[in-house]
Order: sequence, then C-alpha cells, then structure tokens
Amino acid sequence: MSSVQEFFTGYKESEVIFDALSATIDLLGPLVFQVSKSQIAFRHRRPFAWVWVPARYLRGHVAPLVLSIALRRRDPSPRWKEIVEPAPGRFMHHLALYSAAEIDQEVVAWLREAWSEAA
Repeated sequence: MSSVQEFFTGYKESEVIFDALSATIDLLGPLVFQVSKSQIAFRHRRPFAWVWVPARYLRGHVAPLVLSIALRRRDPSPRWKEIVEPAPGRFMHHLALYSAAEIDQEVVAWLREAWSEAA
C-alpha cells in the first residue's frame, strides 16, 4: 500500500483520528512512518507506535482506530484495551481511539516515552 489516503479508503472516521494523532506524533522529533496493508508504523530508529483499523478485521461496534505503543514497562492506566509482553521487558499497549479528543497529554506522554526508547 502506498499512501495514507489509500490505507483509509472507506474509513473516514478512522482517518480523521489518524490525522490528529499523526500531527501530535510529528511534534515528538525526527521520525518516519511506513504504510502497509494492515497498519501504519511510526519509527524513530526502531518502531515505537502502530495504528490499525479494527473494522477491517472485526465485526460489530469497534473503535475506529487502535493505537499500539511499545514501552519497556507495563503502564498501569486503565485506558489500555490490552497489554501484552511479546518479549521479556517489551510491553505492547493497545489503546482504542473513538475520537481525536482522546489524544490527550497522557497519550502524548506515552508516545514521547516510546519515541525516546526507540532511539
């Protein structure tokens, strides 16, 4: 998949949230993003955050966008939909986003931490 627009074809609500999230992530510092068929990855030196559209894969009422953030610790916030440890000391935190308003200072702090750890 070559572009963000193609990735979000048919998922306008998801794209609106992504645009706000991407603008926030851009403020962290140098990074690149990569669009694939299933997700968009944000990288500093290593990947630190990913987004995907649940409606592509799940039925029923789902969040328009899921943000996954890699941290070296398990964050205790109840906002996380799921936290998994795919490797020792590497925790993937999954946050369901229903609106751009949910991209608050807490989310920015998590993204900043993940961006720093990916350097």
